[in-house]
Formats: sequence, C-alpha cells, structure tokens
Amino acid sequence: MEEKEIKNNKFINFFKNIWNRFKTKHPEISTFIVFFISSNIVTIIQMVLQIILSNILESTNLVNINFQYLPVPGATNFVTGEQYYIFDFKAGEAGGLAFFLATYITIGIAQVINFFLQRNVTFKSKTNPWIAALWYLLAFVAITLISSALLGLYKKPIFDLFGSSLEWLANIVVVLINCGISFWVFYPIFKIIFPKDKKETK
Repeated sequence: MEEKEIKNNKFINFFKNIWNRFKTKHPEISTFIVFFISSNIVTIIQMVLQIILSNILESTNLVNINFQYLPVPGATNFVTGEQYYIFDFKAGEAGGLAFFLATYITIGIAQVINFFLQRNVTFKSKTNPWIAALWYLLAFVAITLISSALLGLYKKPIFDLFGSSLEWLANIVVVLINCGISFWVFYPIFKIIFPKDKKETK
C-alpha cells in the first residue's frame, strides 16, 4: 500500500480521527498508552537479544568466571545466605560473567532504542537532545543499580524453579521483571526529561 493510499484509506482515517479526538480530550492517558506500547516493543527486542546472547555466551568459559561486585556492607542474600552484591553473577549455575554480559549488553542496546522512541514518538520532546541524553544516562545508571540489587533476590529462585531444561523461559521471566521495574520508575522520570518545549526544561 502506497503512502497516498494510506492517507486516503477511510478505514485508517476513521481510527486515526478517533485517536486524535481521544488525545485531545485525554492527553495524559494517551501519552501513557503510547509509552506502554513502545516500552513493550523495546521489552520484546530485549528478550530476543537476551536469549540469543545467553545461548552464545553460555557455551564459553565466561560462565565459569565470577562477576560479583559492589558488596553491600553488612548485608547478606537471604536466598543464599552469602555476602550481598549489587552485581551478583556467581560462576556456574548463576551464569557468571556470561550472564552479566548477556543481561547488560541487551539492556544497553534496549535503552538506546528506548531513548529515541520515547523522546521522538511518545513525548515528542523538542528540547536539547544532548541534555536529555545526559539526564537519561544518569537516571539509567541509578535505576540499573537498584534493579541489579533486586536481581540478586529473584534470579536464582527463578532459575532453580525452571531448571536447566527451561533456562530460556527463566531468562524471559527475569527480563520481564527487570523491565517491569524500569517501566514504572521511568515513566515519571521521562515526563521530566522529555518536556515538550524549552520553557518547561528551564
């Protein structure tokens, strides 16, 4: 279907007009709906990339390399009873450095896509993209530290529940929980980072 045919299509224009009227009457709800849809698109991309990278890296020696950094003083993981780390990727069943790389490479790629999608499509922000990118990076680092700390609590029980034969499904569940945390935290932050005009930024 060509561009002119799409513009003149009565069926498409009917729903387009309904959506435009809804946006006018309920701008906040319509923005959230677009945010919800775009976030889910990014989540699907992240899940697919996570599964692909995990399958590639789990056959390497990276699985046997510990990646446990940023210990929380005086805190123990109530699941394992060991020292609590914000980045807790123990060698062996926990996936070690391989799972860390699979997780955070895909998160990084997903967040780059998410930045442009939310700025240009959801919030239609016209402000300085470099300033927005800086605030986005700071918010991303803060949220990543929080979600990584929580990841140490639910990752092992989920992988134990599904077992080695269903690791791909455990990967999906972990990604969904991780994205769910980011979803609810990022929305109010995006409203600050991506104002529609420069006056709001000031």
